[in-house]
Amino acid sequence: MLSNSLTTNEIKNSAGTEVEFSRLSISDRATEFAQVSESPSLPHRLGIKHQETGVGIKLRRRSMNRIDKTVMSTVDTTVPVTVSAYMVVDAPIGALVSNAEIANVIAELVSFVASTGADTTIKYDCSGNGAQTLLNGGL
Repeated sequence: MLSNSLTTNEIKNSAGTEVEFSRLSISDRATEFAQVSESPSLPHRLGIKHQETGVGIKLRRRSMNRIDKTVMSTVDTTVPVTVSAYMVVDAPIGALVSNAEIANVIAELVSFVASTGADTTIKYDCSGNGAQTLLNGGL
């Protein structure tokens, strides 16, 4: 289980600067964190949710980590807009004896988003190949 305060570099922005979050709520299969310094009118949230479907060998778990950040529009500065990014893992947990292949798939996606291929470190500035496709709508 995650700590109630994410304050030791668990989350960084594109400048590589720590963004601190504090837990707002928790239920059986979901939790929500709020940025510690968020404005009440401009929420900045981290959500974590899990859902299981099926039984036996057909049991699947869908897990999602999501960040939603509300900011003022830079086109019409009177309008708040929300930017969202999330990762979903849909895993056939009833048909696997370990998390190894799930970890491989997550690592491959993180690597694609956060690097240019030759890198051995994460690029927080979103200059990685996959991040560029997300930022610019490219293929």
